[in-house]
Amino acid sequence: METEHYDEFPVASLLLPKALRAPVGVIYHVARTLDDIADEGDWSREERHTRLADFRDGLDAVAEGRAAPVHPMLFARLAEVVRRCRLPLQPFYDLVSAFDQDIDTTRYADRLQLMDFCRRSANPVGHLMLHLIDEATPENLADSDAICTALQLITFLQDVPADWRRGRVYLPHADRERLNVTEAQIAAGVVDDAWRALMRHEIAHVRALMLSGAPLALRVPGRFSLELCSVVHGGLRMLDVIERADYDVFRARPALRASDWSVVLVRTAAMWLSRRVGVRTPSIKSNNA
Repeated sequence: METEHYDEFPVASLLLPKALRAPVGVIYHVARTLDDIADEGDWSREERHTRLADFRDGLDAVAEGRAAPVHPMLFARLAEVVRRCRLPLQPFYDLVSAFDQDIDTTRYADRLQLMDFCRRSANPVGHLMLHLIDEATPENLADSDAICTALQLITFLQDVPADWRRGRVYLPHADRERLNVTEAQIAAGVVDDAWRALMRHEIAHVRALMLSGAPLALRVPGRFSLELCSVVHGGLRMLDVIERADYDVFRARPALRASDWSVVLVRTAAMWLSRRVGVRTPSIKSNNA
């Protein structure tokens, strides 16, 4: 299955340097193909695991410099990007591991388990981006992990009802149990004081993560810095939107409106300009304004 419709990668926007758009598009193509294997189609769990094992064999082929037995066009393009940009293959193996886990694991006992999943499902993309721009220092990788994990957790908060329909709950069981939120409540979409307390707790954790990683956007070069500033503020604003809705993610999926995008644009510009004049901007603080 070649998913050519993923070639036009939406995140490969005008903010990204032109030289990075093709490599980023290949990385996105890989991630979307893995997502399709894990979630789309009518395959059984066993078939999905088999297809992911085949994908892992394709990565082995790239590592060994031979033709891949599956998705030949995709792996040929990936091999070229890996060679030309000197990318590590471990982040791709981590993605396969995460998607393989997501087929069977539908609940997470605690935050540590969920964070380990995010380490493999979200953080590899940030690592690859930093390697693409030759900025994969330990400090940058740690901040990237915070941003990528925060973005993954924000998606989980937005998609609570959709994930429930797929049989999954990404809110840690320990948090739900401590704050008296049951799965029956999630199924019914009940927004009460217990649900609000749980969402406040989760959002506080996610916001702290995003803010802890935000300085990365002030260290990376050029337009990638501007792109990352917008990612940080887009994520923070989404948390504001959920709070503004009184934590009701059931009635409608939280989304940024035109007015929110205006706020993101202003805060992105302020943060990026502060980098240019050497001043730490207060704009990375999130509020409901």
